[in-house]
Amino acid sequence: MKTNKAVLHLTVGEPMEASLRRAATAMKAAKQGKRIKPYFGAGFDDVGEMLSVFTPKRWELIGALRKSGAITVAELARRLKRDYRNVHNDCERLIEWMAIEKDENGFVFAPYSEIVVDMKLPDRRAA
Repeated sequence: MKTNKAVLHLTVGEPMEASLRRAATAMKAAKQGKRIKPYFGAGFDDVGEMLSVFTPKRWELIGALRKSGAITVAELARRLKRDYRNVHNDCERLIEWMAIEKDENGFVFAPYSEIVVDMKLPDRRAA
C-alpha cells in the first residue's frame, strides 16, 4: 500500500485546453531531462457531474480509508455500517476516478494525502 503526500486535483469547468497545456508543458520538461512532479487529476464538465461521482457517502468512504489504511471492502462496509454491495459499487466508481486504489491482495486504500477541488465559475456574459 502506498500512502504518500500525493494530491488528487479535481477540476470542475476547466477547459480541455488547460489540461492539454499542462500535459504539453510536462512532456517538454521531461524531454529536456527535467524532473517532473507527478500530477494526479480528473476533470468534470460541471459541478453536477462531480457530485454524482463524489457523493457525501463516497467522501465518508474515502475518509474512512485514510484513517484505516488498506482493508477489504467487506471490512470497510462493516466499519461504515453500510450494505456491502453499495460499498463495493462506491469503491468501483471511486477506483474508476482514481480517488482510491486496490492493491494486489484486493484491499482498497486511499493513496492521496489530499483531494483538492477547483471549480471554475462560468464566464460573465456581456449585457
